Amino acid sequence: MIGFKYGKDSVMVVSDSDYKACNSTQPIFFSNNGNTIFKLDRSGYFYFISGVSGHCERGQKMIIKVMAVEEASPSGDGNTSGSSGAASISCYSIVPMFLFVVAGSAGLL
Repeated sequence: MIGFKYGKDSVMVVSDSDYKACNSTQPIFFSNNGNTIFKLDRSGYFYFISGVSGHCERGQKMIIKVMAVEEASPSGDGNTSGSSGAASISCYSIVPMFLFVVAGSAGLL
């Protein structure tokens, strides 16, 4: 999972082409609650931009590449382990918002 804390702004996940163009008209995901949690639930690229006009163009955007996702597996006591996700994460740029990453048993904490 990845989290964003911010004031008067929003967080969007967009396609690669919308990321390059800073196009916020068709987001895959949108949140403006000031404390956004987004689950990185697959390997591959996630493209994040600010939804406020002009912010993306001024650099409030980032790409996260998830290298591998650890699958949840049942243990003997009925609990699951590794259910929180990403085993390896690469960030290509950081937006001027507070960013935190939460990882499970992958050892990233």
